[in-house]
Amino acid sequence: MGALVWKALGAGGAIGAGIVARQLITRGWTSATGKEPPANPEDPQVSWPEAVGWAVASGAFIGVARLLATRKAAAYYTKSAGHPPKGLQLVS
Repeated sequence: MGALVWKALGAGGAIGAGIVARQLITRGWTSATGKEPPANPEDPQVSWPEAVGWAVASGAFIGVARLLATRKAAAYYTKSAGHPPKGLQLVS
């Protein structure tokens, strides 16, 4: 397995996880607040608490989902190739 395979696995997993996480956090936000999340939190008409709340919640949730997906892809790559992806190898 080569670098191209790792790039496809890592990027594909992270993108897929980001899309799913975005859908889940949007549903969670709507359930918790009773309204849709701000389409553009940078818009001055969006209140500060709402803009910051959405930025923190979505950023953290999507970031963790992407991390988990990338780690899972790296574990799969390591199991298949017998060594971790080049960018993730331990430095001694």
